[in-house]
Amino acid sequence: MNTEKLYEMLKKVQEPKGYYFNDDNERVTDLMKALLANKERYGYMVCPCRLSSGNIEKDRDIICPCVYRSEDVAAYGSCYCNLYVSMEWNEGKISREYIPERRPVEKMF
Repeated sequence: MNTEKLYEMLKKVQEPKGYYFNDDNERVTDLMKALLANKERYGYMVCPCRLSSGNIEKDRDIICPCVYRSEDVAAYGSCYCNLYVSMEWNEGKISREYIPERRPVEKMF
């Protein structure tokens, strides 16, 4: 699969749920490439902005879209890595703030 195919597939599934791709196309393309690299490396598309253990069971919470996305987008207008955002984020109606890491420390090691 290439980045364009992945983009179209995810867009079709996620936009009806209210999750949009960041309007920074370069960032989105870089994240798509990283997701595909992680799929090749680990066998699953783990979040490229977090450190993967390589164990699918341990990483289940950070397989894209991660379990933290909904809360992050609701609170900040964007997920942790800025791949998925709200319409308000893309329209500049809310400030683009730093999204804090929600993943518990004990899951990171």
